Amino acid sequence: MKAALLQLNVSDDPAANLVVTREMLADAAAQGAEFVLTPEVSNCISTSRDHQQSVLHHESEDPTLAALRSDAAVLGVWVLIGSLGLKTGNADGRFANRSFLIDPQGGIAASYDKIHMFDVQVTPTETWKESAAYRPGAQAVIAQTPFAKIGMAICYDVRFPALFQALADAGAQILTVPAAFSPVTGAAHWHTLLRARAIETGCFVIAPAQTGTHASATNKTRDTYGHSLVVAPWGEVVLDAGTEAGVYLFDLDLTQVDAARGKVPSLSHKRPFGLPA
Repeated sequence: MKAALLQLNVSDDPAANLVVTREMLADAAAQGAEFVLTPEVSNCISTSRDHQQSVLHHESEDPTLAALRSDAAVLGVWVLIGSLGLKTGNADGRFANRSFLIDPQGGIAASYDKIHMFDVQVTPTETWKESAAYRPGAQAVIAQTPFAKIGMAICYDVRFPALFQALADAGAQILTVPAAFSPVTGAAHWHTLLRARAIETGCFVIAPAQTGTHASATNKTRDTYGHSLVVAPWGEVVLDAGTEAGVYLFDLDLTQVDAARGKVPSLSHKRPFGLPA
């Protein structure tokens, strides 16, 4: 099947971002894509929690989710909304970083809350504490579609191979890793991590990403790495989108999953072992 990922450069204005995303989605569908994927935080990138509090919504009221569900139905395509920042009922006011798989009727086929929070000091001047703004999820998710079983992950999750092993063990053939990766860690680790997850599991890995400098009218800007990737189950990079925002099409041949696993059936070779003392 033909699929497409959207490499975005969103700002901290969800309404303006939605206009661009809908145009790209329509373009991808017009080019024949049956499955379209967007990056992490497709609705808003902001370094200001106060600004997020003023522009984000609860899931039931979110304009981006409602519009993309409607577009999926009109266009008759599957859409992975890589993630949206959403308000929750948490007493501490933390948001959810939630990915959605939308079916061609506009229904929510599955949703997943990012489990692993990006709490790191990348350089002396670049520190992130995602858990201050977002609550972590606790449940791995497999989505059943007519064309494949999809294991859902988000960005920093990629550094935790046990999650991807669990998804593959549960039957995943495609692993989605929408991201807003740091340029520093992206240059060092992005390609290697995604290729490793594909090779270890024999899955397609599809990682639509944010790219460039993200405009903000209220706070300091943020940069992301770009290089949305599609990696085949044998580890080959099928698509590297570079750093330009846009629509990127690729072909998905799920027979490659069985072929890769037939050559190296490591998923069936696992053995129990005792932990070190």
